Amino acid sequence: MITKTEQNEIQDYLKDASNTKGYCDAVLYPDNTDEVVTILKQANADKTKVTICGNKTGLAGGSVPSGGIVLSTEKMNKILEINEEEKFAVVEPGVLLSNFLSELKPKKLYYPPDPTELNCFLGGTVATNASGSKTFKYGPTRNFVLGIEIILPTGELLNLGRGKNFAKKYDLTIVSDSGNKIELKIPLVKSLPTKNTAGYFCKENMDAIELFIGSEGTLGVITKIKLKLLDAPQNILSAVIFFNSEEDGLNFVEDSRNQSLKTRKTGVNISIDALALEYFDKFALDFLRDDFPNIPIDARSAVWFEQELDESSSNQITELWIGLVEKHNGDLGHSWIAMNEKDKAQFIEFRHRISAKVNDFISSRNLRKLGTDFAVPDNQLKNFYFQLKNDVNKAGLDYVIYGHFGNSHIHLNMLPKNSIEFETAKKLYYEMCISAINSGGTFAAEHGVGKNKKELLYKMYGNKVIDEMFMIKQKLDPNLILGSGNIFNV
Repeated sequence: MITKTEQNEIQDYLKDASNTKGYCDAVLYPDNTDEVVTILKQANADKTKVTICGNKTGLAGGSVPSGGIVLSTEKMNKILEINEEEKFAVVEPGVLLSNFLSELKPKKLYYPPDPTELNCFLGGTVATNASGSKTFKYGPTRNFVLGIEIILPTGELLNLGRGKNFAKKYDLTIVSDSGNKIELKIPLVKSLPTKNTAGYFCKENMDAIELFIGSEGTLGVITKIKLKLLDAPQNILSAVIFFNSEEDGLNFVEDSRNQSLKTRKTGVNISIDALALEYFDKFALDFLRDDFPNIPIDARSAVWFEQELDESSSNQITELWIGLVEKHNGDLGHSWIAMNEKDKAQFIEFRHRISAKVNDFISSRNLRKLGTDFAVPDNQLKNFYFQLKNDVNKAGLDYVIYGHFGNSHIHLNMLPKNSIEFETAKKLYYEMCISAINSGGTFAAEHGVGKNKKELLYKMYGNKVIDEMFMIKQKLDPNLILGSGNIFNV
């Protein structure tokens, strides 16, 4: 097992994509489960902090160490099995999502969870319950996790399979491979009508596996993952539609969303059923124009949508979408309709590029990223969107807005030019997050809490619930060595 201690060799492990920064004494690179067990047993005995690190694509500081050692999963990068008949895969945590998708494509298999950053590790996506554009139809990563092998902070091995172990109301017992029984009390947490990755998943009669998905590296080190796969669709209709007003773009999203949700209830085959509904405001389009000069100069908003198709319904469904675009005054003459796989890949790059450019902008000014990750109830999306714009305009800050608007999930990224503007943006960011919570939504729809948003977690759930979540961590991590500073103030 490789260990690095020279500071000039480990600098890349001391920050993530949000430019959150930290420090550590060493980075360890285990090759297998046994080496992870060895690392954790020694760290637990010595009470040494351990921070799990994937590919450092997170945006909440979760993989950034605050002392101790970093456990990098990058050497555990094998795809162990792809079962085409039963449609599942078994992978190690360091497998790149992009590589995994490439392996599935020739087998005509499909894995929908697609965070904007395709260079993330699959272990990281499970640890954060990552989502992306296809979440609108298929939900987040947790919907595709069939099993995990996880090493608890004490070094004990735990194997969890979906549907094998459930809580009795709010009492959950988990049993390690060595036979150690751990009794956990699940907090009573209000469910939200939105995507949410704030804190531990807690629900009456919940499946034990759900507790570890989205636990942000605080309860154990994931060493193997079993993932559900689907048959690849015959084709995907993909288009970027430009609008000459924000209102038209938002109305198009709302109408598309409502029709899609209706389709899923009724089961009608030839109808609108969006796979993805992604929105971009004028400033996001302006920010991208150097890279995509064919963005219409008058565009005030854009929506990228996708829908799965089969040969029998392709033409009819395309006509339904054209009708919907025309209904909401979309600029069909200048919009982009994918004609081939190359076009579809370019549209995906169009969506992914905006996040990367924001990260580059922030890093170049040596500031921390201030991008919102909130989701609000669907019926509040439009009013909330315009209130955000009004607030940030009043503050005199540059910004871009984009996001998974099919899920009413907004990424407003403020672009402060200096430390003074950063402080203004930081205060505004907090106020916006509180507004999202008060709306009945969440401040953390997909990026998690990490080290940067802990105060907001207490605002959302209250001290009692967070204290009860912390008791779960204490039971599984009695010396509090793992993921120090993530979610909780320890």
